[in-house]
Amino acid sequence: MFVDHTRIYAKAGNGGNGVVSFRREKYVPRGGPDGGDGAQGGDVILRVDGHTDNLRAFHYNPRMVAKDGGHGQSWKRHGKNGKPVVGKVPPGTLVYRSPARTVTEAVEMERSGAGVDLELVADLTSEGDELVICKAGEGGKGNWQFRSSTNRTPEEFTLGTEGTEGVFYLELRRIADAGMVGFPNAGKSTLTTKLSAARPKIASYPFTTLNPMVGVVEFDDFKRCTIADIPGIIEGAHKNRGLGHEFLRHITRCGLLLFVVDMAGSECRDPISDIETLRKEIKLYDPELSKLDWLVVANKMDLDEAEENLTQFRQRFPKVEIISVSAKLEEGLGALRGLLCERVGKRNQ
Repeated sequence: MFVDHTRIYAKAGNGGNGVVSFRREKYVPRGGPDGGDGAQGGDVILRVDGHTDNLRAFHYNPRMVAKDGGHGQSWKRHGKNGKPVVGKVPPGTLVYRSPARTVTEAVEMERSGAGVDLELVADLTSEGDELVICKAGEGGKGNWQFRSSTNRTPEEFTLGTEGTEGVFYLELRRIADAGMVGFPNAGKSTLTTKLSAARPKIASYPFTTLNPMVGVVEFDDFKRCTIADIPGIIEGAHKNRGLGHEFLRHITRCGLLLFVVDMAGSECRDPISDIETLRKEIKLYDPELSKLDWLVVANKMDLDEAEENLTQFRQRFPKVEIISVSAKLEEGLGALRGLLCERVGKRNQ
């Protein structure tokens, strides 16, 4: 199960209380105060892990509650610090804070139909990035801390403070150098398989790919790039038709968009109409996406009518860069790989 957005509740540990205690031994009847301090609770932390590819773990366990700090003890003993809770998230995770303090309150706000004003807290993109979403409470002071020359038997102490809590929304936006966009059955998954080591499911029916797949393309000069196979878009995707926003969110980070078009029209589609619709959906979803560098990958050039359709396509879009390929027969992939290397290839670190 692929999960790319979810809601979680987080609660940091409370600080332990300080304690009032006096040293009393057989030959030390008035040994003075020896109450220890309370300990700090545990933080709630999100950490980027490159081996994690979605938010499924949070979907099944949406509560992150850290341990409280231990209370102080006699003999000036400090309480035991609360253990933090660390949740692993994939690169490209956006963290939003909800105004609700509890999940119940968040659900009621959603059911009321009122828009929930979410605050963007962080954009976690790099391996090892950490974010403390809930800060632990501090431990209280024991009476040992309140001793003075004028107060030899203090009975003052302080309580530990409460750890913060809240409801957060996590949204994954896949990070890739290039994103492949197209209608179902345009051949994006096959193209991903031929260009990289990714192995998405491939079949001759729509919506075979139900989640974004990221593949790594290696080049001869120690460069590489990542390509994302974005599941097939349908008309009206910007209004969340089909799986709409579930797919479109993942192309917002791409530096290059590859519009994969079935140039043979094998699904009874018109290539010209396809590219016009795809460009429209991208712009309506996010106008900034329409400003990204893009080109057309004319796929299925091994089928009948592909050449004729390509001629008409070039006449309709004379300024659009077009790469002709047959992913099935692996024709034209060298030119596509060369273009990817030139546009978005990065040196291996």
